[in-house]
Amino acid sequence: MLRRISIRGFKSLRDADIELQQINVLIGANGVGKSNFLAFFRMLNYLTSKGLQVYIAKAGGADMLLHYGSKNTPRLECSLAFDTEQGTNIYEMSLTSAAGDTLIFTDEKACFNRRDGTQRLPISLGQAGHKETALDESTVEGISRVGRFIRSAMSMWRVYHFHDTSPEARLKKKCSIYDNEYLRDDAGNLAAFLFRLRSESSPYYNRIVEAVRQFAPWFGDFVLRPDVVNSGSISLAWRERDSDHLFSVDQLSDGTVRMMALATLLLQPQLPSCIILDEPELGLHPYALNILSDLIKAASMKSQVILATQSAHLVDQFAAKDIIVAERRNSQTVFERLNEEHLAAWLQEYSLGELWDKNVFGGRPAL
Repeated sequence: MLRRISIRGFKSLRDADIELQQINVLIGANGVGKSNFLAFFRMLNYLTSKGLQVYIAKAGGADMLLHYGSKNTPRLECSLAFDTEQGTNIYEMSLTSAAGDTLIFTDEKACFNRRDGTQRLPISLGQAGHKETALDESTVEGISRVGRFIRSAMSMWRVYHFHDTSPEARLKKKCSIYDNEYLRDDAGNLAAFLFRLRSESSPYYNRIVEAVRQFAPWFGDFVLRPDVVNSGSISLAWRERDSDHLFSVDQLSDGTVRMMALATLLLQPQLPSCIILDEPELGLHPYALNILSDLIKAASMKSQVILATQSAHLVDQFAAKDIIVAERRNSQTVFERLNEEHLAAWLQEYSLGELWDKNVFGGRPAL
């Protein structure tokens, strides 16, 4: 589990230090920096596949990533602590702005601290100046194993945002039947992924179908068949209960399509080490949000969950200790986890969503 993450100099995160739990629900006004926090996880995912420079280019250059630009913040730093049964894996990195509006490593370190109290200083993974991570390149005994663990964990991090359900969305188009290793962050390969689950993990596939029926009782099953003309592609179709008439995904509401993707993500057999969701409540009925919260809680038994939401109803489904309030103070994003004891008297009369609406613990627009 990722127990703690410290970020300095990334977008609005001038100096953020967050202790994480199994469930972490970020709330806050529009524009305070919740999405910037999630974007950092996306950058780390790119980093693990030697794609840091690609991420920087896609983001518009280093100046767009550094807090108020490279003139104000020439360096980006982070520290991550991963808890395991044996101890804590620690990863630290420092990036600095360089010619060409890019970032290069000035330092990259890793270490493992055992639970028996044995402390080790982080060991450098390589010389300064490299453009891509050296996590898998260390030859130091023990550190190479730590590097592989950290790289493996971060490589599974994807920020899932199923907002695009337009007619042109990848989710509604044909996809390669072989694109089924993991569910993509926009669910663009949902048909191929479900096709593999039905073939290789039918109990999990059946749970997904049953979950869909909870919020769409008329739903019968997915219809997943390779394309007749091109057997290497597949598209998403479905049928109603007690009917063999086929419907395309275009004949589903946006909320239903999103919930299908969410159910698939949260009920798959091999969950990512950390599931990151950006506004999963979009287009969902309150009853569907209840089901979604149950799926999130079940997934959190095996995986860590981080989600950002604007839904008071979804917030009501979680405990105060699960909520992290994001606010903008002194030109930076700050995070604060709610304290259940401090809110005990309030919670006897009001729900968390109502307290949020009343601005009892912040998370509302403010100068």
